[in-house]
Amino acid sequence: MQMRPSLIICTVLASSLLAGCTDMPDLDDRLTPAARSAPYPALVPVEPLLAQASADQQITDDTAPALQSRVAGLRARAARLRGSVVDGSTRSRMGNGVDTTGL
Repeated sequence: MQMRPSLIICTVLASSLLAGCTDMPDLDDRLTPAARSAPYPALVPVEPLLAQASADQQITDDTAPALQSRVAGLRARAARLRGSVVDGSTRSRMGNGVDTTGL
């Protein structure tokens, strides 16, 4: 079954109009009194911030080895986390169950 283009357009317009009728949440109630009375942040030029960011994040000859070392450390940590939490002797005791005869 094929829908007519005019029916599709009417459906999209009707759903858009209905979506525009929803109540927006009142976000002013979420502000704390301290946030209400706080001063506006100072406006600063963006150029010094960009210069500092680009100076701090330079890729050097040491970047690749440092990242490879970090990757190796994270993989080793992940391998340790994949291991069993319970050792073999404890697992065997747990398999024997709890002795409830003395209760």
